[in-house]
Amino acid sequence: MTERRSKGDGGLHWDGRRQRWIATVTVGYDGRGKRIVKKGSGRTKTEAKRKLREVLRDHEDGIALGDDSYTVRQAVEDWLAFGLGSRDSETRAANESLCRNHVIPLLGARRLRDLTAREVDAWLLGLSEKLSTRTLRGVRACLVRSVNRAMARDKVKRNVVLLCSVPTGRPGRPSKSLTTDQARDVLTKTAGDWMHNYIVVSLLTGARTEELRALQWQHVHLEGMPHASPPIPAYVEVWRSVRAGGDTKTRRSRRTLALPSRAVEALRRQRVEQAELRLQAGERWTDHGLVFPSKVGTPMDRNNALRAFRSALVKVPGLDPAEWSPRELRHSFVSLLSDSGVSLEEISRLVGHSGTSVTELVYRHQIRPVLQTGAVAMDSLFGTGDAER
Repeated sequence: MTERRSKGDGGLHWDGRRQRWIATVTVGYDGRGKRIVKKGSGRTKTEAKRKLREVLRDHEDGIALGDDSYTVRQAVEDWLAFGLGSRDSETRAANESLCRNHVIPLLGARRLRDLTAREVDAWLLGLSEKLSTRTLRGVRACLVRSVNRAMARDKVKRNVVLLCSVPTGRPGRPSKSLTTDQARDVLTKTAGDWMHNYIVVSLLTGARTEELRALQWQHVHLEGMPHASPPIPAYVEVWRSVRAGGDTKTRRSRRTLALPSRAVEALRRQRVEQAELRLQAGERWTDHGLVFPSKVGTPMDRNNALRAFRSALVKVPGLDPAEWSPRELRHSFVSLLSDSGVSLEEISRLVGHSGTSVTELVYRHQIRPVLQTGAVAMDSLFGTGDAER
């Protein structure tokens, strides 16, 4: 005689269409008197029962987990659509690119509840063969935030991505800087190019590319304040960037910089050339008050700036445009100042860093510090040693 299951043990049957064992149990009734049934499925009876026990534990813990079919793709797309808040358009585009290229194609079809730390580790390790460590961190961060959002909406119980560390990726292209001779060539050979004035101001002030692309004419003072005591030369107020809300990167990034003569000349040319562009564009021109907009007045994004910059570098002999980006004008600014004996503290203030440690970390290949304090103190105490000879 077949032994009858105890009351509450539920049912267990084979689903031929799905080729799975299905374990079920009734946990109560809804307001209309309809049974509330929880299910677990597996290739074996044991697996189906185990999955059902997990579902029941979640039910008892008050975790109202949704559809078992919710995938990684759905979680990522939900985060891209609703989880980025007030992030600027460039940040949105960067995150979407990481997700579309590296997360969704490889993990998107996986059911989120079934995703394991082992699978995430294998995924990251595979990506490490072609991505830099920095990009790997960005890709992992996208998945972490997507799963966190899914957790907050009871789609999954825990975030296994947090258990996985970022492996070392491929070495990224190291940033480099122009030599003095190369910098002179860039300043002269790009003359007449649409990006020339941008290049001059960037190289001679060290402003970030996102700061220059957001620079407005109201923050440019080409006459300075000659009647002040002492007189104040021409200057720019670097108070905004293309980041969300227009904020600069840090509080100390909000700075007022005196302009070298060559930068003053470039900005005067830019004002004249922009007026000509405005006439040519006619009704297509959209005025945002920007110093370095697109050819129709709209904000210039980083991809447009990169293409235009490399196009200008074609005119400079000895430089491969594909190997340079606008941010390396800032690196060159730091390197040229360091070579000229400007102190690390002063360089840090000019580039808007929160402290010298940041400058040393970010521009460690460009900074050539000569620590003189100890030598000066020892000379003061013990002299030069001439008396011993």
